[in-house]
Amino acid sequence: MSKKNRKSAGGIIFSTNPDYDYEQEEENIETPPPSQQKLKVWLDKKQRKGKVVTLITNFTGHPDDLKDLEKSLKNLCGAGGSSKDGEILIQGDCREKILTWLLSKGYNAVKAGG
Repeated sequence: MSKKNRKSAGGIIFSTNPDYDYEQEEENIETPPPSQQKLKVWLDKKQRKGKVVTLITNFTGHPDDLKDLEKSLKNLCGAGGSSKDGEILIQGDCREKILTWLLSKGYNAVKAGG
């Protein structure tokens, strides 16, 4: 069985209790509205072999909402990218385009860094 198909038991590997139930509590993470998000748009090329990327940080909320925002930004820029841990990475220098789009959608976004 592959690791991603395994059901995580919260660190429990084996239990001798036959009545033990391995159910986990799901966290209900709510994403605040765009006006309460304080996003920073960075231009970054550290640890990327000199390649320039646009980095959007400080996103709070559900990971599915982060993925939706990432997809919208990738479509806007016509570039690849990824997201994890509240950060979105878009290939290339798209700061101005991303910043104007985020502001038009109601996000509190600022240009940061270089």
